Amino acid sequence: MKAIVQDRYGGPEVLEFRDIDQPVPTDNQVLVQVQAAGVHRGDWHIMTGLPYMIRLAVPTLGLRKPKVPVFGMDVAGTVEAVGPRVTRFQPGDEVFGWTDGSFAEYATAPEDHLAAKPAALSFEEAAVVPISGLAALQAVRDVGEVQAGQRVLVLGAAGRGRVVRGPNSQGVRRPRHRGGRHQPAGAGRLDRGRGGHRLHPHRRHRRDPAVGGDRGHRGRRTLAQLRRALTPTGTLAIVGGEGGGRVLGGFLRNLRAPVLSRFIGQRLRMLASKPNQDDLQVLWELIEAGKLRPLVGQTYPLGEVPEAMRALEAGKTRGKIVITV
Repeated sequence: MKAIVQDRYGGPEVLEFRDIDQPVPTDNQVLVQVQAAGVHRGDWHIMTGLPYMIRLAVPTLGLRKPKVPVFGMDVAGTVEAVGPRVTRFQPGDEVFGWTDGSFAEYATAPEDHLAAKPAALSFEEAAVVPISGLAALQAVRDVGEVQAGQRVLVLGAAGRGRVVRGPNSQGVRRPRHRGGRHQPAGAGRLDRGRGGHRLHPHRRHRRDPAVGGDRGHRGRRTLAQLRRALTPTGTLAIVGGEGGGRVLGGFLRNLRAPVLSRFIGQRLRMLASKPNQDDLQVLWELIEAGKLRPLVGQTYPLGEVPEAMRALEAGKTRGKIVITV
């Protein structure tokens, strides 16, 4: 089968489109014929192996090269075969979820990493939900603890052609579902359509160092900038760790946040999202109820994953990037 493989860390040039053996499901694994795979910022970190600390924190990464050579995490497709202990799926079922190695024609995933694909979504739409949606859900519900009547500011949900990546595009809808009121950073006008929310930024928001500008691009805002966007007793939920040096990256800011929070009135928290079956079902229910709709931006065929990664880094697309197989 065809797959995107990396044997070393680096930029998009380390990704190779080549033939490898098709995986075989064992025990509780499901073999999925991949129809689409989502691209998000975590893929960039795995490709580059940066910051260095993630090579110790992520089980699929090694110190010198990836332990799992096939790239990609989000997946949507059709069940091709199942292991002997699988009880929830059978060949022909349409599924979505997360795994290691989704940038390929076929991928195996543990049964509890998958759920039935929402009938209302295409494979491309379903493929961008799992990792980003789970992070958004946990940030708003578990870290932010958003309650009815509270106002929520979502940073990174708007931009002049920026990638609406990570949890940001999913997070726009979630606060309203929980009763909170949200204002996406930089949003001047908000259009609602089948593809989700489209944001039109005001110039004054783009100039505001707390909610826009180049320093804020790609999650690189400082704690001081982020705190200015909060009320004196507000809560900050930090997702991801962009910017910074090659060793710790932006995670030094994340580690400083809860320490600083002990001495001020604001609650500064970081999120280490944990994909799990229960929360994947919550997302499924929100989608089926029409309360969550992913926004797909550019699509690339499997052989053009390097170009997709360049687009992700450049931040010149609205909505989530998808690989079609």
